[in-house]
Amino acid sequence: MTRESDFIARVRELATHPAARALADDAAVLAVDGEIVLTHDMLVEDVHFLPGDPPADVAWKLVAVNMSDLAAKGASPIGVLMGYGFGADASWDAAFVAGLGQALEAMDVALLGGDTVSMPKGGPRTLGLTAIGRAPATGAPSRGGAKPGDRLWVTGTIGDAGLGLAIAQGERSGPATLAQRYRRPSPRLAFGQAIALWVHAMADISDGLLIDAARMAGASGLAATIDLALVPLSADLLSIMPGDRATRIAAATAGDDYELLFAAPAEAEEAIRAVSTRCGLTVTMVGRLATGDGIALTESGSAVPLPQRLGFEHGASG
Repeated sequence: MTRESDFIARVRELATHPAARALADDAAVLAVDGEIVLTHDMLVEDVHFLPGDPPADVAWKLVAVNMSDLAAKGASPIGVLMGYGFGADASWDAAFVAGLGQALEAMDVALLGGDTVSMPKGGPRTLGLTAIGRAPATGAPSRGGAKPGDRLWVTGTIGDAGLGLAIAQGERSGPATLAQRYRRPSPRLAFGQAIALWVHAMADISDGLLIDAARMAGASGLAATIDLALVPLSADLLSIMPGDRATRIAAATAGDDYELLFAAPAEAEEAIRAVSTRCGLTVTMVGRLATGDGIALTESGSAVPLPQRLGFEHGASG
């Protein structure tokens, strides 16, 4: 049995959805009703994950980052198509498949098919996933639907994954839970589905709170103001970092949080807090949107200069 056929045999055990046709065909055939949401994310070694990261964690992250995109559209997952590039270590494959099975089960999504390729010798391991979801009956909220006067909210806590990356790289010590936040993000699927009715715009925080807020404001033709003092930080982060301005700016410009950022009118606050309680997930109002353009920072009412870097961008210098 070749390495590819062995890998497909392992993955076939996960592809139980009828649309996958037991991975014996060249395509999946999926019957859907209503609008569907499509998204695709890639993970590249040394860019999105570390060479020493456990393969099961890489598999989890591959699924989770795509599920986070569906969460931001209020969508319920239907299935995924995976592109898998073989690296030099064949034992990595089996551990990856085990983690893939854990992720698919935990996020209640079906593997429908995909493709496998051999990577050039010495090249970085490269993985891709296309996710398919069913849009909510009220429609999938866009990034660009915010309105003047909307409040900006975030789920969970901000900056854990950025600090977790430094811990995973051995640059500093800290709670293992922070490194786990980097390696195994938790897409906010249930919350995204429950809150979609109340929001004007929604996106996930993949590249940093500030840059993703700026993108939402830009797509909506508005100006955003973020109050650093309101950015929610976890107890784990604060156990090793001071809760000062520098820490909050670092947290707000770090990537890989995969929390949800959403804009909603002031009158939706009661509904937002009710959904938060029902889903067991904290939410925090961190800013506002108004006529104008760009993004501004304040701290307890005082203006704060913008950092040179708002968040992660591929190809950006520095």
